[in-house]
Amino acid sequence: MKTSCTPEANGKAARPAEGASSPSYLALHARGELSARVDRAREMLHHCCLCPRECGVDRLAGELGYCRAGADPVVASWNAHPWEEPPISGTRGSGTIFFTHCTGRCLFCQNYPISQLGVGNQVNAAQLAEMMLELQARGCHNINWVSPTHYVPQILAALMLAIPQGFHLPLVYNTSGYDSVETIRLLDSVMDIYLPDAKYADDAIALRLSGFRGYVAANRSALREMYAQVGDELALDADGLAVRGMIIRHMVLPEGLSGTHEVLHWIAGQLSPRIHLSLMAQYFPAHKAVGDPVLGRRINHEEYIEALEAFDSAQIECGWRQEYGECDE
Repeated sequence: MKTSCTPEANGKAARPAEGASSPSYLALHARGELSARVDRAREMLHHCCLCPRECGVDRLAGELGYCRAGADPVVASWNAHPWEEPPISGTRGSGTIFFTHCTGRCLFCQNYPISQLGVGNQVNAAQLAEMMLELQARGCHNINWVSPTHYVPQILAALMLAIPQGFHLPLVYNTSGYDSVETIRLLDSVMDIYLPDAKYADDAIALRLSGFRGYVAANRSALREMYAQVGDELALDADGLAVRGMIIRHMVLPEGLSGTHEVLHWIAGQLSPRIHLSLMAQYFPAHKAVGDPVLGRRINHEEYIEALEAFDSAQIECGWRQEYGECDE
Protein backbone atom coordinates (compact mmCIF):
# COMPACT_ATOMS: atom_id res chain seq x y z
CA MET A 1 0.00 0.00 0.00
CA LYS A 2 2.80 2.35 0.83
CA THR A 3 5.46 2.25 -1.83
CA SER A 4 7.93 4.75 -0.47
CA CYS A 5 8.13 6.71 2.73
CA THR A 6 10.85 8.57 4.54
CA PRO A 7 11.07 9.52 8.22
CA GLU A 8 9.92 13.06 8.94
CA ALA A 9 13.07 15.07 9.45
CA ASN A 10 11.71 16.85 12.51
CA GLY A 11 10.20 13.73 14.04
CA LYS A 12 11.37 12.23 17.29
CA ALA A 13 12.08 8.53 17.18
CA ALA A 14 9.90 6.45 19.45
CA ARG A 15 11.76 4.81 22.30
CA PRO A 16 12.26 1.06 22.17
CA ALA A 17 9.83 -0.71 24.46
CA GLU A 18 11.75 -1.96 27.46
CA GLY A 19 11.29 -5.72 27.69
CA ALA A 20 8.40 -5.57 25.26
CA SER A 21 5.58 -7.50 26.81
CA SER A 22 3.38 -10.06 25.11
CA PRO A 23 0.30 -8.81 23.28
CA SER A 24 -2.39 -7.92 25.78
CA TYR A 25 -4.97 -10.16 24.08
CA LEU A 26 -3.16 -13.14 25.64
CA ALA A 27 -4.09 -11.90 29.11
CA LEU A 28 -7.65 -11.23 27.95
CA HIS A 29 -7.85 -14.81 26.72
CA ALA A 30 -6.39 -16.25 29.93
CA ARG A 31 -9.03 -14.62 32.13
CA GLY A 32 -11.96 -15.37 29.83
CA GLU A 33 -12.62 -11.79 28.73
CA LEU A 34 -11.78 -12.47 25.09
CA SER A 35 -14.50 -15.11 24.94
CA ALA A 36 -16.98 -12.58 26.33
CA ARG A 37 -15.91 -10.09 23.65
CA VAL A 38 -16.55 -12.71 20.96
CA ASP A 39 -20.07 -13.22 22.28
CA ARG A 40 -20.79 -9.48 22.44
CA ALA A 41 -19.44 -8.91 18.95
CA ARG A 42 -21.45 -11.76 17.49
CA GLU A 43 -24.61 -10.29 18.99
CA MET A 44 -23.91 -7.10 17.02
CA LEU A 45 -24.32 -9.11 13.81
CA HIS A 46 -27.99 -9.71 14.64
CA HIS A 47 -28.63 -5.98 14.24
CA CYS A 48 -25.44 -4.83 12.57
CA CYS A 49 -23.98 -1.62 13.95
CA LEU A 50 -20.27 -2.29 13.44
CA CYS A 51 -19.82 0.91 11.45
CA PRO A 52 -21.52 4.31 11.90
CA ARG A 53 -23.96 3.54 9.09
CA GLU A 54 -25.82 1.17 11.47
CA CYS A 55 -27.70 -0.73 8.76
CA GLY A 56 -29.39 -2.86 11.42
CA VAL A 57 -29.59 -5.97 9.23
CA ASP A 58 -29.43 -9.48 10.69
CA ARG A 59 -26.27 -10.79 9.07
CA LEU A 60 -26.55 -14.08 10.93
CA ALA A 61 -29.87 -14.65 9.17
CA GLY A 62 -28.38 -13.97 5.75
CA GLU A 63 -29.29 -10.30 5.41
CA LEU A 64 -26.75 -7.98 3.79
CA GLY A 65 -26.22 -4.33 4.60
CA TYR A 66 -24.47 -1.55 2.71
CA CYS A 67 -21.08 -3.29 2.91
CA ARG A 68 -22.55 -6.52 1.43
CA ALA A 69 -20.79 -8.63 4.07
CA GLY A 70 -22.58 -11.63 5.53
CA ALA A 71 -22.06 -13.93 8.49
CA ASP A 72 -18.74 -15.38 7.32
CA PRO A 73 -15.66 -13.38 6.36
CA VAL A 74 -14.54 -13.13 2.75
CA VAL A 75 -10.78 -12.84 2.19
CA ALA A 76 -9.20 -11.57 -1.01
CA SER A 77 -5.57 -12.38 -0.15
CA TRP A 78 -3.10 -12.94 2.65
CA ASN A 79 0.64 -12.51 2.36
CA ALA A 80 3.79 -10.88 3.72
CA HIS A 81 3.58 -7.19 2.80
CA PRO A 82 6.85 -5.18 2.62
CA TRP A 83 5.39 -1.75 1.82
CA GLU A 84 3.72 -0.52 4.96
CA GLU A 85 5.35 2.07 7.25
CA PRO A 86 8.83 0.86 8.37
CA PRO A 87 7.88 -0.12 11.95
CA ILE A 88 5.02 -2.22 10.55
CA SER A 89 6.74 -4.00 7.65
CA GLY A 90 10.19 -4.37 9.21
CA THR A 91 12.50 -6.73 7.33
CA ARG A 92 10.20 -9.74 6.92
CA GLY A 93 6.94 -8.03 6.09
CA SER A 94 3.60 -7.42 7.72
CA GLY A 95 1.21 -10.36 7.56
CA THR A 96 -1.63 -8.66 5.72
CA ILE A 97 -5.07 -10.24 5.46
CA PHE A 98 -7.15 -8.29 2.92
CA PHE A 99 -10.87 -8.54 3.52
CA THR A 100 -13.41 -8.32 0.72
CA HIS A 101 -16.19 -5.70 0.79
CA CYS A 102 -16.05 -2.31 2.49
CA THR A 103 -18.10 0.15 4.49
CA GLY A 104 -17.41 2.80 1.81
CA ARG A 105 -17.69 3.25 -1.96
CA CYS A 106 -14.66 5.38 -2.85
CA LEU A 107 -14.90 6.53 -6.46
CA PHE A 108 -11.10 6.31 -6.68
CA CYS A 109 -10.57 3.03 -4.80
CA GLN A 110 -7.39 1.37 -5.98
CA ASN A 111 -8.62 -2.01 -4.71
CA TYR A 112 -12.17 -1.73 -6.06
CA PRO A 113 -12.35 -5.34 -7.37
CA ILE A 114 -11.97 -6.39 -3.72
CA SER A 115 -13.85 -3.63 -1.96
CA GLN A 116 -16.76 -3.13 -4.35
CA LEU A 117 -16.92 -6.05 -6.79
CA GLY A 118 -16.64 -8.75 -4.13
CA VAL A 119 -13.53 -10.57 -5.35
CA GLY A 120 -12.43 -13.05 -2.68
CA ASN A 121 -13.15 -16.39 -1.03
CA GLN A 122 -15.54 -17.04 1.83
CA VAL A 123 -13.86 -18.65 4.83
CA ASN A 124 -14.81 -19.58 8.37
CA ALA A 125 -13.18 -18.62 11.67
CA ALA A 126 -11.01 -21.75 11.72
CA GLN A 127 -9.64 -20.99 8.26
CA LEU A 128 -8.98 -17.39 9.26
CA ALA A 129 -7.04 -18.65 12.27
CA GLU A 130 -5.02 -20.92 9.97
CA MET A 131 -4.05 -17.89 7.87
CA MET A 132 -2.82 -16.10 11.00
CA LEU A 133 -0.74 -19.09 12.05
CA GLU A 134 0.67 -19.56 8.54
CA LEU A 135 1.80 -15.93 8.33
CA GLN A 136 3.37 -16.25 11.78
CA ALA A 137 5.23 -19.39 10.67
CA ARG A 138 6.51 -17.51 7.62
CA GLY A 139 8.17 -14.96 9.88
CA CYS A 140 5.83 -11.99 9.51
CA HIS A 141 6.20 -9.40 12.25
CA ASN A 142 2.48 -8.93 12.87
CA ILE A 143 -0.99 -9.68 11.51
CA ASN A 144 -2.38 -6.70 9.64
CA TRP A 145 -6.17 -6.71 9.20
CA VAL A 146 -6.94 -4.63 6.09
CA SER A 147 -10.50 -3.18 5.89
CA PRO A 148 -11.56 -5.10 9.02
CA THR A 149 -14.50 -3.07 10.36
CA HIS A 150 -17.30 -5.21 8.98
CA TYR A 151 -15.61 -8.44 10.15
CA VAL A 152 -14.61 -7.58 13.73
CA PRO A 153 -16.73 -10.39 15.28
CA GLN A 154 -15.17 -12.93 12.93
CA ILE A 155 -11.65 -11.64 13.69
CA LEU A 156 -12.23 -12.05 17.42
CA ALA A 157 -13.57 -15.58 16.89
CA ALA A 158 -10.51 -16.50 14.80
CA LEU A 159 -8.18 -15.08 17.46
CA MET A 160 -9.87 -17.29 20.06
CA LEU A 161 -9.01 -20.33 17.93
CA ALA A 162 -5.47 -19.23 17.05
CA ILE A 163 -4.19 -18.48 20.56
CA PRO A 164 -4.36 -22.09 21.87
CA GLN A 165 -2.37 -23.11 18.78
CA GLY A 166 0.50 -20.78 19.72
CA PHE A 167 -0.40 -17.54 17.99
CA HIS A 168 1.32 -14.56 19.63
CA LEU A 169 2.00 -11.79 17.07
CA PRO A 170 0.95 -8.14 17.49
CA LEU A 171 -2.30 -7.24 15.73
CA VAL A 172 -2.67 -4.22 13.43
CA TYR A 173 -6.12 -2.70 12.79
CA ASN A 174 -5.80 -1.13 9.31
CA THR A 175 -9.04 0.78 8.75
CA SER A 176 -10.66 3.60 6.79
CA GLY A 177 -11.46 5.14 10.16
CA TYR A 178 -15.21 4.78 9.58
CA ASP A 179 -15.74 2.73 12.73
CA SER A 180 -18.29 2.94 15.51
CA VAL A 181 -16.95 3.71 18.97
CA GLU A 182 -18.71 0.58 20.27
CA THR A 183 -16.74 -1.54 17.81
CA ILE A 184 -13.43 0.06 18.75
CA ARG A 185 -14.17 -0.50 22.44
CA LEU A 186 -14.55 -4.21 21.72
CA LEU A 187 -10.94 -4.10 20.51
CA ASP A 188 -9.45 -2.52 23.63
CA SER A 189 -6.45 -4.66 24.64
CA VAL A 190 -7.04 -6.82 21.56
CA MET A 191 -5.48 -4.65 18.85
CA ASP A 192 -1.91 -3.64 19.59
CA ILE A 193 -1.51 -1.10 16.80
CA TYR A 194 -4.18 1.11 15.25
CA LEU A 195 -3.55 2.15 11.63
CA PRO A 196 -6.60 4.28 10.74
CA ASP A 197 -7.18 6.74 7.93
CA ALA A 198 -8.30 10.30 8.50
CA LYS A 199 -9.62 10.82 4.98
CA TYR A 200 -11.71 13.98 5.00
CA ALA A 201 -12.56 17.22 6.80
CA ASP A 202 -15.87 17.78 4.99
CA ASP A 203 -18.93 15.54 5.25
CA ALA A 204 -20.36 16.51 1.86
CA ILE A 205 -17.11 15.59 0.12
CA ALA A 206 -16.83 12.33 2.08
CA LEU A 207 -20.35 11.37 1.02
CA ARG A 208 -19.86 12.34 -2.63
CA LEU A 209 -16.46 10.70 -3.08
CA SER A 210 -16.68 7.73 -0.73
CA GLY A 211 -20.31 7.19 0.23
CA PHE A 212 -19.54 7.80 3.91
CA ARG A 213 -22.41 9.38 5.84
CA GLY A 214 -21.33 11.62 8.70
CA TYR A 215 -17.69 10.67 8.17
CA VAL A 216 -16.00 13.54 9.99
CA ALA A 217 -17.72 13.16 13.37
CA ALA A 218 -17.60 9.35 13.18
CA ASN A 219 -13.93 9.32 12.21
CA ARG A 220 -12.95 11.74 14.93
CA SER A 221 -14.88 9.81 17.58
CA ALA A 222 -13.18 6.58 16.50
CA LEU A 223 -9.74 8.23 16.51
CA ARG A 224 -10.36 9.59 20.00
CA GLU A 225 -11.24 6.12 21.26
CA MET A 226 -8.17 4.56 19.66
CA TYR A 227 -6.01 7.29 21.19
CA ALA A 228 -7.60 6.70 24.61
CA GLN A 229 -6.62 3.05 24.38
CA VAL A 230 -3.01 3.27 23.14
CA GLY A 231 -1.87 6.87 23.63
CA ASP A 232 0.44 8.88 21.42
CA GLU A 233 3.69 6.94 21.77
CA LEU A 234 4.52 4.32 19.17
CA ALA A 235 6.31 1.72 21.27
CA LEU A 236 9.03 -0.18 19.43
CA ASP A 237 10.92 -3.34 20.27
CA ALA A 238 14.70 -3.66 20.12
CA ASP A 239 14.52 -4.23 16.34
CA GLY A 240 12.54 -1.06 15.72
CA LEU A 241 9.22 -2.85 15.15
CA ALA A 242 5.98 -1.40 16.46
CA VAL A 243 4.46 -3.36 19.33
CA ARG A 244 1.83 -0.86 20.51
CA GLY A 245 0.52 2.51 19.45
CA MET A 246 -1.13 4.37 16.63
CA ILE A 247 -0.25 5.63 13.15
CA ILE A 248 -2.79 7.82 11.35
CA ARG A 249 -2.71 7.87 7.55
CA HIS A 250 -3.85 10.76 5.40
CA MET A 251 -3.81 10.64 1.59
CA VAL A 252 -3.66 13.97 -0.23
CA LEU A 253 -6.30 14.33 -2.97
CA PRO A 254 -6.39 16.74 -5.93
CA GLU A 255 -7.90 20.20 -5.49
CA GLY A 256 -7.63 19.97 -1.69
CA LEU A 257 -10.57 17.57 -1.49
CA SER A 258 -9.07 15.72 1.47
CA GLY A 259 -8.97 18.88 3.60
CA THR A 260 -5.38 18.20 4.62
CA HIS A 261 -4.78 21.38 6.61
CA GLU A 262 -7.89 20.91 8.75
CA VAL A 263 -7.34 17.17 9.23
CA LEU A 264 -3.74 17.52 10.39
CA HIS A 265 -4.46 20.49 12.66
CA TRP A 266 -7.34 18.60 14.26
CA ILE A 267 -5.12 15.59 14.95
CA ALA A 268 -2.38 17.72 16.50
CA GLY A 269 -4.75 19.93 18.47
CA GLN A 270 -7.41 17.49 19.62
CA LEU A 271 -5.35 14.31 20.01
CA SER A 272 -1.60 14.96 20.18
CA PRO A 273 1.19 16.34 17.97
CA ARG A 274 3.19 13.25 18.96
CA ILE A 275 0.88 10.78 17.21
CA HIS A 276 2.69 9.34 14.22
CA LEU A 277 1.27 10.67 10.98
CA SER A 278 1.82 9.05 7.58
CA LEU A 279 1.29 11.63 4.83
CA MET A 280 0.72 9.92 1.48
CA ALA A 281 1.24 11.27 -2.03
CA GLN A 282 0.31 8.02 -3.76
CA TYR A 283 -3.11 9.02 -5.11
CA PHE A 284 -3.78 8.01 -8.70
CA PRO A 285 -7.09 7.85 -10.57
CA ALA A 286 -8.67 4.41 -10.47
CA HIS A 287 -12.15 2.92 -10.80
CA LYS A 288 -14.73 5.68 -11.39
CA ALA A 289 -12.17 8.48 -11.00
CA VAL A 290 -10.62 7.71 -14.38
CA GLY A 291 -11.52 10.56 -16.73
CA ASP A 292 -13.07 12.68 -13.97
CA PRO A 293 -12.25 16.39 -14.44
CA VAL A 294 -10.91 16.67 -10.88
CA LEU A 295 -10.12 13.16 -9.65
CA GLY A 296 -8.78 12.01 -13.00
CA ARG A 297 -5.21 13.11 -12.32
CA ARG A 298 -2.50 12.65 -9.73
CA ILE A 299 -1.84 15.42 -7.26
CA ASN A 300 0.62 18.00 -8.53
CA HIS A 301 3.78 19.26 -6.88
CA GLU A 302 2.15 22.45 -5.56
CA GLU A 303 -0.65 20.48 -3.89
CA TYR A 304 1.82 18.25 -2.12
CA ILE A 305 3.95 21.19 -1.02
CA GLU A 306 0.80 22.65 0.56
CA ALA A 307 0.28 19.35 2.38
CA LEU A 308 3.85 19.40 3.67
CA GLU A 309 3.36 22.95 4.88
CA ALA A 310 0.22 21.84 6.70
CA PHE A 311 2.23 19.07 8.36
CA ASP A 312 4.78 21.63 9.55
CA SER A 313 2.25 24.25 10.65
CA ALA A 314 0.38 21.65 12.70
CA GLN A 315 3.70 20.97 14.46
CA ILE A 316 3.32 17.23 14.14
CA GLU A 317 6.44 15.75 15.68
CA CYS A 318 6.51 12.18 14.41
CA GLY A 319 5.81 10.38 11.18
CA TRP A 320 6.61 9.89 7.53
CA ARG A 321 6.25 11.83 4.30
CA GLN A 322 5.82 9.74 1.21
CA GLU A 323 8.21 10.57 -1.61
CA TYR A 324 6.56 12.77 -4.22
CA GLY A 325 8.82 11.99 -7.20
CA GLU A 326 7.19 8.66 -8.00
CA CYS A 327 3.82 10.42 -8.20
CA ASP A 328 4.76 13.00 -10.84
CA GLU A 329 2.37 13.34 -13.74
